[in-house]
This record gives sequence, C-alpha cells and structure tokens, in this order.
Amino acid sequence: MKVSKEFHWEMAHRLPFHSGRCKNLHGHSYKAFIQFEGQLDHNGMLIDFYDIFKIVNPILDELDHSIICDMNDKELIEIAKKINERVVIIDSPTTAENISIYITKRILNSNIPDNISAITVRVYETLDAFAEHSVQIK
Repeated sequence: MKVSKEFHWEMAHRLPFHSGRCKNLHGHSYKAFIQFEGQLDHNGMLIDFYDIFKIVNPILDELDHSIICDMNDKELIEIAKKINERVVIIDSPTTAENISIYITKRILNSNIPDNISAITVRVYETLDAFAEHSVQIK
C-alpha cells in the first residue's frame, strides 16, 4: 500500500557552480509529495495523514521562507547571518536532488511506524520539474 501527502513552501537558494542564472540567489515555490509504502496495520491503515503532517511539518517549517545553503558556500552563509536571515545549512549543493535527499533523511530520523517499508520524496522546484529520492527501510 502507498499513501502520499502534498506539501508547499517558499525557499531561496543558489548554485555557485552553475553556468547560468541559477548561480544567483533566487527563490522557488517548492512542492513535495511525500509517499510512504508498507503493509496495512490491524486497522487497515498504513499511516494516518495527521501523523504524516506531524512528521513532515517541522522539517518544512524550518525550510519555509529560509535560504537553504551548502555548507561550502561560506560567502552566502556569512551574508545571510549578517542580515539575520533564516538559513538552513546542508552538507551538499542545494539542488532539487539534494533537497529531496535532505528531506528523506530527516523523515527517516523521525518516529515513523514500524509497518513502513519505503519512503519516496518528490520535490518540485518548478511546476514541471522535480527530483525524486526513494529509500527502502526494510
């Protein structure tokens, strides 16, 4: 069985290595589909939608209206902190691919039910472009 929930947030980033405009600080209206897969419990439920919200909302609340920044982008970190911006620092370039991995890892570190066997995080950076990361838990 698979159960998914959709989430939305606003966030800024830049890709200093990029040869085009994405090297500049810019923002996106992100969308994510978070999908859980596994066996139904004794009530015929995989996971309660409210529990998905409780797991994912703290992660996206941290990201919403922030600048997500690669830990190696020292200039952006310094500027953002200097002007008191919300900054989320991750250990990789802030591509849609790496953002989906970051969110997946954070979900895996939360209290997910034992009957969940896989998680997929699909992050839309624009209306028609996304990256998807899937992991098998068991």
